[in-house]
Amino acid sequence: MSDNMKWMGFLATVLILATLFIAWLREPNRQVEAATEIQTIAIIEATDLYAENCVVCHGASGEGVGVYPSLSAASTMDTETLFKTIERGRFNTQMAAFSVNEGGIFTDAQIDNFVTLIQNANWRQVSLRVDELGLTPPQMIVAPIPEETLLQVSSLPNGDLLSSGLTLYGENCTSCHGINGEGTTLAPALNTPELRATDGFELARIIEQGVPGTLMAGWNNALDDVQVGSLVTFLQRWDEIDAMGISIPVVEAEPINMSPEAIAQGERLFSITCTSCHGTSGYGSPLAPALNNSLFLSTTSDTQIHQIISMGVPGTLMPAWGARLNEADINSIIAYLRSLEATAPIITTAR
Repeated sequence: MSDNMKWMGFLATVLILATLFIAWLREPNRQVEAATEIQTIAIIEATDLYAENCVVCHGASGEGVGVYPSLSAASTMDTETLFKTIERGRFNTQMAAFSVNEGGIFTDAQIDNFVTLIQNANWRQVSLRVDELGLTPPQMIVAPIPEETLLQVSSLPNGDLLSSGLTLYGENCTSCHGINGEGTTLAPALNTPELRATDGFELARIIEQGVPGTLMAGWNNALDDVQVGSLVTFLQRWDEIDAMGISIPVVEAEPINMSPEAIAQGERLFSITCTSCHGTSGYGSPLAPALNNSLFLSTTSDTQIHQIISMGVPGTLMPAWGARLNEADINSIIAYLRSLEATAPIITTAR
């Protein structure tokens, strides 16, 4: 072998070694890039599933809605706990099991993607994507308390606690229990002598744990002990507030569009989403009560019907439709139900 060939072989070997050395140096970066790409794909896929299935409870920005917890705060949970929570649900809460192995709709790979989303999400970007898909849920109904009312309540003994309880009631309870605790077809009256005589620990237990099979969900994930205590104090001393002539201003709902087009759209949506449980023309079935019922329609406000449709009824088969129906869709269903009111029977039986 000539010296030239030896020299060329040596250079080739050096070149190969240099190439391998450079590749070795770059490998960690390539691994990071690959992991980042996998994470990005997981977040994108999970975001769309989140928009379609989760925002009505956890909010478009993961902020939590009502009794449902914030997911942005859950990012510190370990991977195994997050996976099991999504997979199996949480006992005695509205969190259902979502794994296909538990009767749910998500595969293990999809649940892994959800875990990645929760631990790494830019919730502003998630919110924008939810809005882009038209799936931002409607806002919960809130009764604002005027500042002068809070000042009046604060003048009573332990007034700060009372005004806090009044504010919490206005923000979270009026849709079901009535603006001034008078009760509705959805939930019992709270401004009563009987309730005021109820032991405070029992009231706190009901607020925290809820009442199975009713709209009353447990609020232990949404309210802390101090807030629950202020609500209990407010409920037990509501008569003192009444004695001062104080009442919560009634929230006027936006008028429902009762045009023939809106009613027709509502009837179409009702036939698609509601008849399987509530029966043809809303006459009820063994699965769900009649809505084509003059008692229900005359005693349930548009605001309350909106709340039922958008937020669902915990403990029953009634799901939350707020992530699948937009505001116009929900209002059109209300318009359709209102169109039945004039001829609705007082009591209907399942057909």
